Amino acid sequence: MKKLLFALCISTSVFSFAQDYSVPAVSPRQKVEQQFSMSKISIDYGRPGVKGRKIFGDLVPYGQVWRAGANSSTKITFGQSINFGGKVVPAGTYGLFIVPTEKEWKVILNKDFQQWGAYTYDPKQDVVDVTVPVNKLEDKQEWFEITLNPTDENTGNLVIKWDTSEAEVSLKPAKLDAVIKISDKLKEIKKIESDAAKAKS
Repeated sequence: MKKLLFALCISTSVFSFAQDYSVPAVSPRQKVEQQFSMSKISIDYGRPGVKGRKIFGDLVPYGQVWRAGANSSTKITFGQSINFGGKVVPAGTYGLFIVPTEKEWKVILNKDFQQWGAYTYDPKQDVVDVTVPVNKLEDKQEWFEITLNPTDENTGNLVIKWDTSEAEVSLKPAKLDAVIKISDKLKEIKKIESDAAKAKS
């Protein structure tokens, strides 16, 4: 009986340990969320490594749609309507895909954000696509990376880097003038509240 109880205790301990740990992912999943203008942008994507391979033009063929990462398709969520590289996109979640060539990339936002890779990619589901130049990096980017770099409080760039290639898509609110006016009004309200709090103290 004691042996049985001991075995059960060991089994329970091992099971609990296994729940807390997992085998390291070959292409770890990354989630990026950042304040942008009056809302947020979030990105969920897989990060493959170069691992000594030739990437663009080989592992990622030129002229073919690519999932912009690894495993399930890359998801990007906009909390407000966005001017994405010069084209307006409503607030919502989209699949992010790329069609690379040597000198430029077509960056695509697609309605289907729940597919595996780009195997069931349907161009009829595209919301917008923008073509941007590719820059050569001085230092190799081992792990695929997507970042959001603000240029001011209401504008920024979506930056995509891997191996020796980098591309950027400009981002700003769809109605920038209206957002700036609302932002200014909110700042006025906050100042009034702050001044009132100081007066009470």
